[in-house]
Amino acid sequence: MSSLELRQLRVRYGRFTAVDGVDLLVPDGGVTGLVGGSGCGKSSLGRAAVGLAPVTGGRILVDGTPVARRPRRGPVQLVFQSPYASLDPRMPVGAAVGEALPPSRWSLRPGASARARAEEAAHYLELVGLDPGRASLTPGELSGGQRQRVALARALAARPGVLIADEITSALDVSVQGAVLNLLRRLQRELRFSLLFISHDLAVVRYLADQVAVMDRGRLVEHGPADRVLNAPGHAVTASLLSCVPTLEETP
Repeated sequence: MSSLELRQLRVRYGRFTAVDGVDLLVPDGGVTGLVGGSGCGKSSLGRAAVGLAPVTGGRILVDGTPVARRPRRGPVQLVFQSPYASLDPRMPVGAAVGEALPPSRWSLRPGASARARAEEAAHYLELVGLDPGRASLTPGELSGGQRQRVALARALAARPGVLIADEITSALDVSVQGAVLNLLRRLQRELRFSLLFISHDLAVVRYLADQVAVMDRGRLVEHGPADRVLNAPGHAVTASLLSCVPTLEETP
């Protein structure tokens, strides 16, 4: 496990400020939900944490240590909304997962590297509920839910202390969403990584998170325990987002 801390983080694209001085802590072993409307900067924040967005100010710390750049197999990994953003459409999914594995002792043994890497990649496919026999398939031969599981397996193969999940269920059918969310919650508890779950859906965040942070126009406007933020919001933006959550009403 690891903690992720953002201090006065700023992200700019040309003249546009996407993230404007955000302070946020994802505690060791915790689940923080980051919510907000479209264009509020939450995805830019997640991408900045792994070095995929231009950080123009502030610091990113892992376990209290500033990290200027993120290596491919770094301690913070990002799962995108669309698996096509992280998976090579021409590469077999087993090879894609194996590519993310950190080097280990077996990689130094002649002839053992490819075999051991394939076996460990199969382990991660099993971990996310996929048949290792599908390792030779390309992403285009899998369903959307299966591709998202591969993307999750690939991120976990890097053995991160912190996982960032950016709208990973928003493009999936409702029934598939539930299965992926249950899988993510189980893996977070079993593997004990810290999780920053980015979403516009407060019902999903309520299911997963113990802390909730709310963004609006690049800034953090509310942050606290999930029960408090979602049951007694202290900011109009949070209240507005909650008003959009569907509820079941009794028929007269």
